[in-house]
Amino acid sequence: MYQACIFDFDGTLCDSVESIAVCANHALRDLNLEEASLEEYKIFVGDGVDMLVRRLLGRNGEGGEELFHSLKEKYMEYFREGCRYHVTPYPGIPKLLKELKDAGAKLGVISNKPHANTVDVIHQVFGEGVFDWVQGQTEELPRKPDPAGALYTAKKMGISPKKCLYIGDTGTDMKTGTAAGMYTVGVLWGFRDKKELEETGAMEIVGEPSALGRIYRGGRA
Repeated sequence: MYQACIFDFDGTLCDSVESIAVCANHALRDLNLEEASLEEYKIFVGDGVDMLVRRLLGRNGEGGEELFHSLKEKYMEYFREGCRYHVTPYPGIPKLLKELKDAGAKLGVISNKPHANTVDVIHQVFGEGVFDWVQGQTEELPRKPDPAGALYTAKKMGISPKKCLYIGDTGTDMKTGTAAGMYTVGVLWGFRDKKELEETGAMEIVGEPSALGRIYRGGRA
């Protein structure tokens, strides 16, 4: 029987791509670089700030460490205030979280978003006390798909990895959950498609949040 659910944040719990796009495009404009579209950001996000910045520079045909650090610094400056911009939970997510809490599940979040921003936006959107542990990217823990953050979250909640569902919307998430020894579920309402989830180790793939409740209770999606 499962005892915990660990969620990715961006594209899994919340539609947050607009907050990332607005802040990154502000930073790109400041450096006279070409902005990216929302659809492009859905592909660029999910692997941490450094990879986002490098993908944006690559799209512009630019490189070099000086420009990388300049763009990253400007993005983080805008994101400190803008991380909550138009961030909304996907339909059915608040109901799912209540159902899981009522069933006694421990709830965690592991994100490649910087830790302070992750905590800030989780509390803004869901309030305090919904999640038992929230973990964003820090210097101490390598970013996903390294399983360290997921394992650390399970440890903080006092749950064995084998008793955890790991839920995410990208190949990075599927690799993370698999490496952590968790039951890994891909969701289709986020930023990536079924093919990517299948190819990166999803044990199940669901199209609506209510299916996650059935999996947690031991049923099939």
